[in-house]
Amino acid sequence: MEEFILANEQTLRLAAFGGILGVMGIWELLSPRRVAVFSKVRRWITNLSLSILNSLLLRFLLPVLAVGAASWAQDQEIGLFNQLALPVLLEYILALLLLDLAIYAQHVLFHHVPVFWRLHKVHHADPEIDCSTGIRFHPIEILLSMAIKLAVVTALGVAPIAIILFEILLNGTSLFNHGNVRLPLFIDGLLRRIIVTPDMHRVHHSTIIEETNSNFGFNLSVWDRLFGTYKAQPKKGHLAMEIGIEAVRTAEPTQLGWSLGLPFRTLREKERA
Repeated sequence: MEEFILANEQTLRLAAFGGILGVMGIWELLSPRRVAVFSKVRRWITNLSLSILNSLLLRFLLPVLAVGAASWAQDQEIGLFNQLALPVLLEYILALLLLDLAIYAQHVLFHHVPVFWRLHKVHHADPEIDCSTGIRFHPIEILLSMAIKLAVVTALGVAPIAIILFEILLNGTSLFNHGNVRLPLFIDGLLRRIIVTPDMHRVHHSTIIEETNSNFGFNLSVWDRLFGTYKAQPKKGHLAMEIGIEAVRTAEPTQLGWSLGLPFRTLREKERA
């Protein structure tokens, strides 16, 4: 089974991504949480274009991706897990937890360090939020994120299979928790005890700074609760809250060229600290 997964990594990841994106897209059409104001077609074209561009850049500019780094660390017996004789299942569980914590920490960092925020605000500039927002990131941020991930994977000595599982999980949950979908409140309440739900993450995309600087988790909700960054609901409610960056609540972020150039523009933003 491990050999099959390693040999078909790209196919498995692409199939999972396409399947979840399709399910979320249909769900959003059938049961939207919020009424869209900006063009969904234009937003999806831009967000998908950014995702395709990022995938190509990673393959050409950073060929040693996370799975390759994990395999190298394993062969060289480098990293924490390669020094421990843990049962395979326990090792995978711990690896997934630590990788998720690393993503949370990186997300907090990208909000509070100005040069990183310049890159990350491309993600937040989307004036609407739906599953396509979950793949809207600036190419430089993606390259930087991958470099950080390579360092974490090597330091931990995470097994290649665990990396593949984590990448599939991370991509899937990102599509899910950015979804413009309606969940019954009691189901949302149950789910968010463990995972980040769309209502929980939507707060993070508010134009209100204290809400933007909350709910940083992508997969597990425990980190926000543990580190005091959890905010249950937006002040204005999910239907009235404004999404995006206050300085650019326009259609400009729905354009690919404008989004690529955003980190190099100066916007009149409120203090983020």
